[in-house]
Amino acid sequence: MRFYSEEDTASFDAVTFRFIQTHLDGHVFRIVLNRPEKRNAFTLTMAEEIAYALAYAHYSKEVRCLLLSARGPVFCAGADLNAFHDPASDLVNPTLPRPSETVRLGDAFAGLLKPSIAQVEGAVLAGGFLMICGCTFVISVPEAQYSLPEVKRGIWPMQVMASLDGLISGRKIMEMAITGRAYSAAEALEMGLITQVVTHTEIQDTAEELAKLITSQAPLAIQEGMRAYADLHEMPSAERQGMLQQRLNTLLLSADAKEGVRAFREKRRPEWKGE
Repeated sequence: MRFYSEEDTASFDAVTFRFIQTHLDGHVFRIVLNRPEKRNAFTLTMAEEIAYALAYAHYSKEVRCLLLSARGPVFCAGADLNAFHDPASDLVNPTLPRPSETVRLGDAFAGLLKPSIAQVEGAVLAGGFLMICGCTFVISVPEAQYSLPEVKRGIWPMQVMASLDGLISGRKIMEMAITGRAYSAAEALEMGLITQVVTHTEIQDTAEELAKLITSQAPLAIQEGMRAYADLHEMPSAERQGMLQQRLNTLLLSADAKEGVRAFREKRRPEWKGE
C-alpha cells in the first residue's frame, strides 16, 4: 500500500478527520466524503485523509469491505483547483501522519486489496472518477451524472485516463475527455463505468445487502484473488497461468480453505479467520 504504512495506521484512532467521516460497522468500513459545501471537491489534505483511511482498511484484519458514500447533492466535483493552485489555502490536518510521497488518489484506491462499494447519489465530475474507478462496485441513482469537464477549463483528465483504462474502451475515454459532456447513469452503466442503477429509496439497502454478501465470503481468498488479478497486468501472458497455479496452491494450504471444506462437508456456514 502506497503513501501510508501499516505502522502509520496504528495511530488511526488518534486522527481527527476534517473532510471525511469513517466508521467500522462489523466488517464493513465506511468512508463518507464530508465537504458538501464545496461539492466534496478534494484538497490535498482531503486526499491524504482518504488515502490514510484506505490504508487502514487495507491493513486492518477486521475490514472485509469498504463502503464509500458522500454527503450533499454532489458525490465529488473533483479536485479543488483553488487549493491546488494556492496550497496556503488548504487546511492541514496536524493529527494525520505524513504520507511517504504526494498522494495520488488513483494509486491509493488501486492499492486497496479489499472489495469496495461506491454508493453514488449525486454527480461525479473530473477527479471524482479516481474514486469510483477505484471501487469494485459502483451503485448509482438514475439521476446521477458523470462527466469529465476539464477540457472546458483548458486542462485534461490525465490521471483519470489511467483509472478508466481497462474499464471502458479507449474510444469512449477520448469521447468523454474531448467533449466534456455529461453522461447519464444509464449511459455509464452501458459503457461499464458503473455496475448497478437503483432508485434513491433502494440504494442504501442495495449497498448494505451487497456489503453483507461480500463480508460473508472468505476474506483471505478475496484479498489474494484481487492481488493476483492486479499482478496479471505486470507479467507476460506466458507466465500468468504458472503464477496463478502457484497462488492457488498456496491458498489451498490456508486455514480458511480448510475451514471452507469442513463447513461444506458438515453443511454449516464457515467461520472465516482470514488466515
